[in-house]
Amino acid sequence: MFKGSITALITPFRDGDIDWKAFDNFVEWQIEQGSHGLVPCGTTGESPTLSHEEHKKIVKRCVEIANKRVPVIAGSGSNSTQEAIELTQEAKDDGADAALVVTPYYNKPSQEGLYAHYKVLADIGVPIIIYNIPGRSVIDMSNETMARLAELPTIVGVKDATADLARPLALRNLVGEEFCQLSGEDGTATGFLAQGGHGCISVTSNTAPALCSQQHEAWQAGDIKTMESCRDALAPLHSALFAETSPGPVKYAVSQLGLCTDEVRLPLVKASEQGRALVDHAMEFSGLLNDGAQAANA
Repeated sequence: MFKGSITALITPFRDGDIDWKAFDNFVEWQIEQGSHGLVPCGTTGESPTLSHEEHKKIVKRCVEIANKRVPVIAGSGSNSTQEAIELTQEAKDDGADAALVVTPYYNKPSQEGLYAHYKVLADIGVPIIIYNIPGRSVIDMSNETMARLAELPTIVGVKDATADLARPLALRNLVGEEFCQLSGEDGTATGFLAQGGHGCISVTSNTAPALCSQQHEAWQAGDIKTMESCRDALAPLHSALFAETSPGPVKYAVSQLGLCTDEVRLPLVKASEQGRALVDHAMEFSGLLNDGAQAANA
């Protein structure tokens, strides 16, 4: 079972190329700071702008650095089933612990089409987490379709980015507690836990991994007071990091910690001055700038 704070990793760039030194250091820092898992090549990692070769190298590098200390869940989805098969097979071959597969975007398959897409991927043999994000893929996989897929042994969970807090409880009543439910919305992650969720695939934990992991560990230990303290400290950061298209703001935030540049690939652009001001304020509120400077200089 995957649980806790799982970071949807940014992909550091420098002068248009992947900054491998920054990536290596960032993965190591995430583990040292207590993240419970890592997701390379997701939306936050700018997967739509990565070449196939870059995608494969990032997953393999992340697996090597993690070295089984925390699980690696490789982003491997596509709106082409054949491409998703290739990326998921490569993730398995490279040693990823699971694959995160987004619902096919743009071509808008029916519920039956969604079922058929994931059923083919299930045959690869690596655990698969469905990534349901209607805001980016337009379509919404129903709980009933997810329950059908949950009958397949390698379909093990969902990253739910609907922000609908009624869904995790409704889905759990359909499929049971063993089906892993991970929030894809930082701002509602604690509510998601209270409704039967197991963790969060987080953007915010790129910037505040220790605070995010502490929040989840407090929940698991029944320490509601500490969980609430973490939740409240993180709240402005959740908003600021999505004030503009992600990952522009979160890359700026990580650059403020001295861990990488804030470079993104077109068609995305860097956070605006207004967006940066929001991030700075949120980081100050959360007490991260001093902590980050210490971490970067350690």
